[in-house]
Amino acid sequence: MDQAIADVLAIYDARMADDMRKMKAARDGQASFDEVRDQVLLAVGPETGRLINILARGMTAPTILELGTSYGYSGIWLAEAARASGGRLITMEKADYKANYAREMSVKAGLADHVDFRVGDAVQMIRDLPHGVDFVLVDLWKDLYVPCLEAFYPKLNPGAVIVADNMRQPDPVEAAKYQAAVRAMPKMTSIPVPVGSGLEISRFDAA
Repeated sequence: MDQAIADVLAIYDARMADDMRKMKAARDGQASFDEVRDQVLLAVGPETGRLINILARGMTAPTILELGTSYGYSGIWLAEAARASGGRLITMEKADYKANYAREMSVKAGLADHVDFRVGDAVQMIRDLPHGVDFVLVDLWKDLYVPCLEAFYPKLNPGAVIVADNMRQPDPVEAAKYQAAVRAMPKMTSIPVPVGSGLEISRFDAA
């Protein structure tokens, strides 16, 4: 990681600490939880960030798909991997103000040239992608996990890796639906990994 990226991650770390306090206040009834939830940085965290960076960095010129840009924390880790491996990150987000913030942070990190920001309905945008996805991070609203899986599965290259976040919390019911769905996909190997909020890491082998 170069200094520009380290500086941007430090900004995110400080924001995450502040946002944790806001979330606690909301849970304690001092603010509206629904209003606060959409404004805070619900990021994958540093351990998951490092892991997805390692996994994507090990590929050769990968097409990386991020579902749920949010405010761009995980995108920094993935964009760095894309730059290092000669690949490209496509990141999708429903809220334009979140994507705009993420874009600004990618500029500060010196990574904007390696990221394609897309705003809109994730399932439809996935359907519009050409075949050839090598790595997927799934980290958006949980009721979209299975529809997104069904949309990107036909786009996967052999050896593609899929990482789904938040398998232990905050919605274990929807997480279980995704785990059952991804494990039922043909030629897919999948395991739970106790990192961060819980991950499901899967590999597609079409051979």
